[in-house]
Amino acid sequence: MKKTFYSNGKLFITGEYTVLDGADAFALPTKQGQYLEVEETNSGIINWKSYDADGSVWLECSLPVKSVTENIPTGISPEADTLIEVLHHAHLSNPNLLKKNTGFDVETRLTFSRKWGLGTSSTFINNVAQWFKINAFQLLADSFGGSGYDIACAQNNTPVIYRINGNDPYIAPVDFYPTYANKLWFVYLNQKQNSREAIAAYRAQRQNIAPVITRINALTQDAIQAKDAQEFGSALEKHEALLSGVLGIAPVQERLFPEFKGVVKSLGAWGGDFVLAVSEENPIGYFKAKGYDTIVSYHDMIL
Repeated sequence: MKKTFYSNGKLFITGEYTVLDGADAFALPTKQGQYLEVEETNSGIINWKSYDADGSVWLECSLPVKSVTENIPTGISPEADTLIEVLHHAHLSNPNLLKKNTGFDVETRLTFSRKWGLGTSSTFINNVAQWFKINAFQLLADSFGGSGYDIACAQNNTPVIYRINGNDPYIAPVDFYPTYANKLWFVYLNQKQNSREAIAAYRAQRQNIAPVITRINALTQDAIQAKDAQEFGSALEKHEALLSGVLGIAPVQERLFPEFKGVVKSLGAWGGDFVLAVSEENPIGYFKAKGYDTIVSYHDMIL
């Protein structure tokens, strides 16, 4: 019998980087996500096929179950070996699923473009954890690493505040349904970031982070409680300026959109993926003239 699992994508609104030092992360699950369908066989082989949102296959491989249980790379591709590593960690947490003569036919399907950085890895991790009936946060820690906010988004259908709290992360749903949502836009910069590299750069730069975290948490609350787009944009602008001082990087608006009439904020790792634009006027023409063709409204992106 075929089993189907699904996980939401994610967008990191405030608290990026500093979440690693205990700050509150404010994040939004997206309407787009990833499916995993699995059907048990008796082949002793895991036949795996991963589809991008456009229907193209970006990973296809056949893995002997033994290569997963014993963590033996196949050399087929880096992606296939990463798959083996993640499945191996899942197996260690639940050795009862993969038996000697048991096989599986597995398909994954993204509903957002793999290039977008909305959580190809985190939705995959959460789906595998559901399949193996194990803790997704632990599987993330054992494999890719990271704060875990993206797993919280994968598992929740409302905006969340996420905080690292030892082995038991704090996750709280947030009542964030802005009346000014029609003034919020997500713009893809077409410069996908490596989250692990960005985190390493942050750790090298940060000093005396405690006062920064206090201020970040206050600005996060200001953003959540904002009554209009102006208040929301002001909180984001202050957040950008504060984190700019920590990272030693100019905010994205200063670098790329200095004349924009509104506020532009980096989301997640600075320098790539999506930014959030707050604008009283429809900004599509402005960004397209700048060469950015993927502009998604708040209502089309967020659950």
